[in-house]
Parts: sequence; structure tokens; C-alpha cells
Amino acid sequence: MTQASARTRGGPEDDYDDPLMMPVSRTIDWSAVHRMSQAREPGGTIATIRRSAAIRRGTPLIKFLTADQLAGFLHGWLIGGFCYRVRDVAHLRTPAELAVLTGQRDAEVTYGVRWRAVDPLDYEVPLAHTHGGLVAMPSHDRIGPPVIGSGFAPAEQQIIPEFVTADLADLPVPAGASLVAHVPDGTEVVLYRYLPEQHSWVRMHGPQWRFLTGNLHFPGGGGPVPVYQEYFPVPAGATTYVGTHQGREFEAIVDPPTEFRVAAKFPAARFPVDTLGRRVPYATWREIRCTVVRVEKDWIRLRLCRPDAVQVTMAGAQCVERGLYEVWAPAAEVAVDEVTVSYRL
Repeated sequence: MTQASARTRGGPEDDYDDPLMMPVSRTIDWSAVHRMSQAREPGGTIATIRRSAAIRRGTPLIKFLTADQLAGFLHGWLIGGFCYRVRDVAHLRTPAELAVLTGQRDAEVTYGVRWRAVDPLDYEVPLAHTHGGLVAMPSHDRIGPPVIGSGFAPAEQQIIPEFVTADLADLPVPAGASLVAHVPDGTEVVLYRYLPEQHSWVRMHGPQWRFLTGNLHFPGGGGPVPVYQEYFPVPAGATTYVGTHQGREFEAIVDPPTEFRVAAKFPAARFPVDTLGRRVPYATWREIRCTVVRVEKDWIRLRLCRPDAVQVTMAGAQCVERGLYEVWAPAAEVAVDEVTVSYRL
């Protein structure tokens, strides 16, 4: 593939969500709304404003990544943690402008993963009364900016609603998801696109953008990412989409907002599913509720569902990115139970 896939964000796809609504008046101006968005305990007007920013099926979302995290997706990482509606960050086009969210003040390129929401059940608003542990987390136990607890990102001038994946769990990558790069002229370059039937990322960028991936390295000392490789097969994740067709259960392919079908290599077997859900492996270890990130032999990688300073200390968990705390645990000590989150079709 030699032709670059590049574009600016925004456009018709934003019809799958509603804009943030702010009742600005003589008594409540932009500065007042911004001050309220940065308060720890939202209430009244700002709570109403925050509720206007909702995720629906098909809402375009984005999570910003470091170079190492981008390489991790090519190695099989899934979507989890803090994310934003594309609509709410469409005005931030360059790495310098996106630094308000990434903290990468001197970055020449900012990476991200884009996808469409499968269901609102997969997302939560990080409020003080639901994610108090993150809000109160000491600075030495966190990465990135603090979590305010208002549902908005901490920013000096911006008003940006933020979301987290439900229970901070990983989500399977849906069809059409893409790994992108934002460059100084405001262009968003599509680097790779996900093909769920093949469990692979396919290269979309041409030679003029190869410098954007030339310094990537796979996690765990896996070596450099080959810039000329077109397909990157990835293993199945710990969490999957499942559906039923005529009473039988299958792995499902989701292509929001409207296509949900049986996972099959041959098009003739890709029947639409009658029911759809997300199967998540939860775990309890040292009386702490977690989700399973991955399993390696006799060890399980766990992620805390509602991390706070006490749980982090008890588990010996490490902050791997903003809001996500993980730890390796002996499999023999972990009680795992699978939960299926059912969606309405």
C-alpha cells in the first residue's frame, strides 16, 4: 500500500453523538463554566452540562497513546482506560495543542487509537463519587495529570469531557478501528487499520509517512517494528465479543453502529447475530476486584477495577498509565469468573 491515508478530524461521523451543551448567559459566562468544570465536586449547572456529553452506539472515540503504546497495539494490546469523544477534541489538531491531554509538551507527533463505541455500557464518567480512589490518589502513585472528579479533563483553558472504560477494563478492538498519528501541520495520518476477521492490523500509510513508525519497538524487548510489514497478526485478547445465531454461541465481529455478525473467515458464514455481549474475565485477589489483562503460564496480569491508595499498596500494583494499575499474581491465588455484559440490539 503506497498511498497515504490522511485527513483532519471531525465531519459527518460526528452525527452519532450530541455536542456538549453550555447554557452561557450574563451570569454564567465561559470562564465561570470552566471554573466549575475544574471543581472536584460537580453539581447543579456543571453536572447538567456534563450529562449532555454522552456516548451512544457508533460514537467516534479516541485514546491518545505514546509511541510504546502504539507498538503495543500492534502486539495485541486492547483498548482501556481514559478516552474522549472525537467531537470534543476535534479542535485540538497538532501535538502542541494535544499536549493539554497528553502532557507531551515537546512532542513532534502524537499517536492515538480511534474506534466507534459499541454500547454506552462500556463507558463510565470518572466522577468523585464513583472513582474517588483515582481522585484522591497521591501524586507519587500516579502517571499523568490528576483525575479531578468532575468528569472533565484538567485544563487551564479547555472544557473537555473525559470517559473511562467500564471498570477500567479492556475492550475488544472493533472493526474499523485505526491507529493514527497527529503531525504539526494538523494532519491526522491513518497508520494502521484493524481487520477483525484476520485478527490483524494492516498498514495504511505510504512511504512519505514511514518516519512516523521508524522508531517504534515492540514491548518487552521484542525488537523494532518493521516499517515495511503490511500485516501485524495479533493474538486473541482476554476479553471478546460474543453473540448467538439460531441458539448457538459464536465469537462476534462488531462494526458499529449497525453491523454485528458471526466471526467467520468466509463471507457466506458471517450471519447477523441475534444477541450480542462482551465477555470479561473478572478476578478477585487479596479481596481486591480486578479484571484479567492476560495469562502467562502460572501467572495472571490483573488490573484493579476501582483503584485507591490502599488497594495499590495491598496489591503492590504499579501505575502503567493514567488511571490504570496492574500487578502480576500467582494463578493459584486468583479466583477468576467470567461475566458477559449483554447489549440491546
